[in-house]
Amino acid sequence: MPPLVAPLPWSQPLPEASPPAEFALYHLPTGTYTTRAAFAFKGGSFGDKREFASSAVLVQHPKGDLLIDAGFGADVATHIAMLPRFVRAPHRAGPTVSSQLDAIGYDRRRLLGVLPTHSHWDHVSGLDGLRGTPLWMNARERDYAARDADGKVYRSVSKGHEIHEYRFDDRPYLGFASSYDVHGDGSVVVALAGGHTTGSVIVFVTLPTGKRYAFIGDLTWQIDGIRRRVERPWVLSKLADSDPELLRQGLLRMVSLDELMQIVPAHDLGSYQGIPLLSAQAAGRPG
Repeated sequence: MPPLVAPLPWSQPLPEASPPAEFALYHLPTGTYTTRAAFAFKGGSFGDKREFASSAVLVQHPKGDLLIDAGFGADVATHIAMLPRFVRAPHRAGPTVSSQLDAIGYDRRRLLGVLPTHSHWDHVSGLDGLRGTPLWMNARERDYAARDADGKVYRSVSKGHEIHEYRFDDRPYLGFASSYDVHGDGSVVVALAGGHTTGSVIVFVTLPTGKRYAFIGDLTWQIDGIRRRVERPWVLSKLADSDPELLRQGLLRMVSLDELMQIVPAHDLGSYQGIPLLSAQAAGRPG
């Protein structure tokens, strides 16, 4: 299959951002599951086994911290058993987000909440160990998670969580029509992408150094989707995506931004390279 037509590189100025000096970013890997490149993107090889990441990212800000996604939980085996048999895959569970936070003596009162890029099982399983932490959802994703078959695990693990429903402004951000600036300083901006689920989002993060990240959830499962400009295989897209055309538009927007920031598909382990792991040093930061 030929790649998608290459979009023009982004030529406008990047949005302004003024992250505070204390702002920081940490990777919390919680495990992996095995699949094949042929199932991940068009043109992938059946012989190319990929370890799909299930991770969270802790964003620390003096006004309050956020977790992007929640990774695998303590009951991940139970969560996988709730899935249709044809989508289950061999997995390797690591330390949960909850245990990693406890290991450094993290004060959970600093957490504003968990902001899933979307509500599928491998992004929310870890909510089972984060009781008392609010769950940040937009209205579209909240509705999707409440009714769609793929929200079964979400509906189980979200019980007892306070839901903080954030709203988008009609303010374009890097080609996406609406966005939400979490702290009002441009350091963490959530853009409505849709396509994969109806309310799936991209979380753009800018560090004090000026380095930028885009946590794109499942816009593509592997960075190959960006670098090769290819979508999911047709059958997988039919099963996984709510609006393939909208997803294609989002994918091409991110292709145009590839040279300007580090793009992190949630399940591409290598794309987290350079983001430090959570350590005791992080626990001492003001919050």
